Amino acid sequence: MASPPPASTQHAAPPSVAPYHPPPSYPPPAGSRLAVTDGKAAASLVWAILGLVFALPLGLPGMIAGPIAYFLGKGARERIAESNGQLTGRSAANAGRIIGIIATAVGAVVTLVWLVVIFNALNDVPAETGF
Repeated sequence: MASPPPASTQHAAPPSVAPYHPPPSYPPPAGSRLAVTDGKAAASLVWAILGLVFALPLGLPGMIAGPIAYFLGKGARERIAESNGQLTGRSAANAGRIIGIIATAVGAVVTLVWLVVIFNALNDVPAETGF
């Protein structure tokens, strides 16, 4: 008869890795919150983009939305600076301010062009209609 195998080969060695992840060694900090983007900064960027898009064909919407975007961005920068890192969005606020200025300028130029075109068309109407 054959002799039984030695004891060391009868049982497989336990796996070297646990079948689950061990819990963290310490809990997360109690008061940690993720920084949130300031709503005014996002609104500033949205108003600026809309103002620029509508300023190109029409003019007047850029002259209205541009200053709104500028002042929203200005207020957002102040709120972000005072929040001690709780609010983010400084770059969005700056972009909103800059694009707001551009939208205002483009809106003014396009509005001026439209006024020249309209007044020129009104000036070319003949005085006598032939009645």
